[in-house]
Amino acid sequence: MTEKTIITGYTLPELEEWATGIGEKPFRARQLYQWIYQKNARSFDEMLNLSKDLRKKLAETAALNVLSIDRKMVSQKDGSIKYLFRLHDGLAVESVYMEEGGRKTVCLSTMVGCPIACPYCATGSMGFKKNLSSGEIIGQLVQIRRDLNVRVSNIVFMGMGEPFLNYENVIKAANIMNSELGPEIAARRITISTAGIVPAIRRFTHENHRFKLAISLNGTTDLQRDELVPINRKYPLNELLAAVRDYTKKSHRRVTFEYILIAGFNDSADDARRLTGLLGQIPCKINVIPYNENEFLPYRAPSEKTLNDFLRHLYKAPFAVTVRRSKGQDIAAACGQLATRTRNRFTRAPRLTSSGPLQNIV
Repeated sequence: MTEKTIITGYTLPELEEWATGIGEKPFRARQLYQWIYQKNARSFDEMLNLSKDLRKKLAETAALNVLSIDRKMVSQKDGSIKYLFRLHDGLAVESVYMEEGGRKTVCLSTMVGCPIACPYCATGSMGFKKNLSSGEIIGQLVQIRRDLNVRVSNIVFMGMGEPFLNYENVIKAANIMNSELGPEIAARRITISTAGIVPAIRRFTHENHRFKLAISLNGTTDLQRDELVPINRKYPLNELLAAVRDYTKKSHRRVTFEYILIAGFNDSADDARRLTGLLGQIPCKINVIPYNENEFLPYRAPSEKTLNDFLRHLYKAPFAVTVRRSKGQDIAAACGQLATRTRNRFTRAPRLTSSGPLQNIV
């Protein structure tokens, strides 16, 4: 039996090439594209503007579903919903749907696990299993939109994995989400977050993508970032910030820095002053995120007094500062808490060192 082609994740030109390859007119690709990405079709039988014979032909040669909803949990505190998606190979990823101030946001995963192995992040404790395909990435959005019957307004690539180590598939999925015949989510409402993969930031800059860029900073010295964000050992702060300055200069867009505040580690007045000095000349805003605790990890959240003191020292900084309190903490759906523990083994990944897995990273 011939293996079916999974067409979820195909761009419009790719669908046109595939459609003509099975003897159909190119305009069929436009119909398929809308059904998959705009109307969230689950099967070819739902595509009622296609003939019955064509639907049968498509079902015999192609497949749409690359993942399915295995489980979902609803936060009793804020209504956020965490989805566990099962992939066709049996592995799983988590995604989160959130509402606030009229925004309907989906936080998407780009990998099963993560090779960066940040010790404060539950995903890093899983180890790295694989990159998601563009279809597996956008499939999360398609399934959530269909399940909730909502029009999603914002996308953040801040779920499981390092998006810029799966650059091609992430950009491809983001372009589909932004497309007129697809979900049609504005580029300025699609944010891609990275721990600091400098070559990918420079490529993103060169290619002039209109999506928003966010950087997980989390420290004000190389010593701090070496512990919290091990990729810093390959791309230290001076290289990272140089790439960010080039991005803001060439794109004329602000960058967002995410700063996870951890008790006794990066929450001092000196940290706040260094943060101002590091970023004072960069067009940016900073999201200060009190650490979301995880039972498997040793780090702790700062007290409210420490948080307020830290913010007070940033009061005269020349950039916007906001506090982002993660939603879904009661269902382990908050920033840094995503990690699948069913079928995927939950084990601590090895630390990245100059002689270890870092050699295989961009």
